[in-house]
Amino acid sequence: MDTVRSFIAIELPQAVRTEIGLLQNKLQTPQQNWIKWVAPESVHLTLKFLGDIAIDRLEEIIAAMEDASSGIVPFKLKVQELGVFPNLNRIRVIWVGLTGDLEKLQILQTNIEENMEILGFPAEERKFTPHLTLGRVRFQPPSSDLQKFTRLMEITKFDCSCEIDVDAVKLMKSELTPKGAIYSKIGSIKLKTFS
Repeated sequence: MDTVRSFIAIELPQAVRTEIGLLQNKLQTPQQNWIKWVAPESVHLTLKFLGDIAIDRLEEIIAAMEDASSGIVPFKLKVQELGVFPNLNRIRVIWVGLTGDLEKLQILQTNIEENMEILGFPAEERKFTPHLTLGRVRFQPPSSDLQKFTRLMEITKFDCSCEIDVDAVKLMKSELTPKGAIYSKIGSIKLKTFS
């Protein structure tokens, strides 16, 4: 049976991706082979990772996404602050956080999580923490490299005034290649404005 590796996400406007690229440039050094940076055009806000799904289930997943988003009107988010998971002593993920209408975002993500669980996708054990992944650590670097990067993180300013107009939720395909994942849209659900 044909399957597709997929996830549900909010795509970012080009202005935000451009700012993310500039930020990544500030954080990159030639010695950093231990960090795999995400290409700016691939950065997105993941709401739910589904994994490999049968192609004949796509319609029911899109219908469940539509149900999850009904009653949620378009809203705005802003990109803010630089951070890492889990902490600066043991970095696994480098990210930027989000502000704005996080309450609507949380409701949307919870609805999606619940509807996907009904379809048989296990619920996430970790609490949803809205963020945009900039890079992932491939292996634990020497402590001197980690200290240099930690100092760089502390002095790097990230002032992005761009807004993310959240007016749609996308079902995305993730194709793994030697150069990294390639993402493409499978389906899209528009958030409706009620008069």
